[in-house]
Amino acid sequence: MAELSEKIQKIATEIEGMTVLEMAELAKYLEDKFGVSAVAAVQAAAPAAAGAPAEEKTSFTVVLTDAGATKLAVIKAVREINPTLGLMDAKKLVESAPQELVKDAKKDVAEEAKKKIEAAGGKVEMK
Repeated sequence: MAELSEKIQKIATEIEGMTVLEMAELAKYLEDKFGVSAVAAVQAAAPAAAGAPAEEKTSFTVVLTDAGATKLAVIKAVREINPTLGLMDAKKLVESAPQELVKDAKKDVAEEAKKKIEAAGGKVEMK
């Protein structure tokens, strides 16, 4: 079991050093490779975190809640935020709102993503 823990620790250390775009690319690869969705895992883990004591937020998640009337502009904004997404993936993400756009980002990165989506006519929520 110790060997497995070392292996997991090594992987976790590598992931901690990744940028948000690299993490998004990794998530997409894992979804394609294993047929799983990172969103489902996050939604399952959310109730457990709800009981935690409040502390200063250092990372934010930006969730697209509604594409609004200008769906095409929102799709373009989503691709600006996450350039690893192809056109069809961005379209699917926008059409299946609410969806996470940016996860565990610094406040300035999250606010920039929020501004882009709102300027395009979409609605977002920062968590």
